[in-house]
Amino acid sequence: MRSIASTSFQAFVLAASMSMTSAVFAHHGWSEYDSSQTLTLTGTIRESGYEHPHGHVLLVTPGKTWTAVLAPPSRMENRGLPTSALKVGNTVTVVGYPNRNKPEEMRAERITADGKTVELR
Repeated sequence: MRSIASTSFQAFVLAASMSMTSAVFAHHGWSEYDSSQTLTLTGTIRESGYEHPHGHVLLVTPGKTWTAVLAPPSRMENRGLPTSALKVGNTVTVVGYPNRNKPEEMRAERITADGKTVELR
């Protein structure tokens, strides 16, 4: 006969395993971006997110609006890019690679915001 503690522990382990599995499947690889084409875009932030697994900015540039996929929030914070630097209306420069299948998306390698350049990878 199992104890309540044993059953509770097994339920916890199962729940933890399932949540880790979904996080792994939710994360994507970088092969969908073309690292042979470097983009340098300067524009105004229309929207920003400082969420996991990656932050983002919606960047309005002349002729096109881009979604720039950034680094995880903990990396951005550790490297000196606080959420306040990604305020709507701020002008930033993003250097990165275009998505092979989504012509409006790029993966950011670095960003210059508030006069400071931060390496994201």
